[in-house]
Amino acid sequence: MPDDSGMNAAQPWTKLFAQRWAAFRDGLDEFYKGPYRQMFAREKQSEDDFFTLIVLGEALGVPDPAAYYTAEFLPSLYQDFHAWHRRMGMPDSPLDHIACC
Repeated sequence: MPDDSGMNAAQPWTKLFAQRWAAFRDGLDEFYKGPYRQMFAREKQSEDDFFTLIVLGEALGVPDPAAYYTAEFLPSLYQDFHAWHRRMGMPDSPLDHIACC
């Protein structure tokens, strides 16, 4: 029968190595991404705002040939609609059928 004592002795070392390697990898990830986190957040917000404008374009009076396909995204945008129109500089809801203010 094989002796399991050799495998048990190696397991703590490999587990410790894996933990330290993961900590090192996370540290490097933070080192390289950290300074740009705010820029990434701004760009994501800008893309989300543009997506909202495209989806709500037909309701805002902008002709949209893909309105049939973008209409299915409307329910996912309702929860963020108030923050979006305030960010765009509209104090009240520009849409008659969405009264959030």
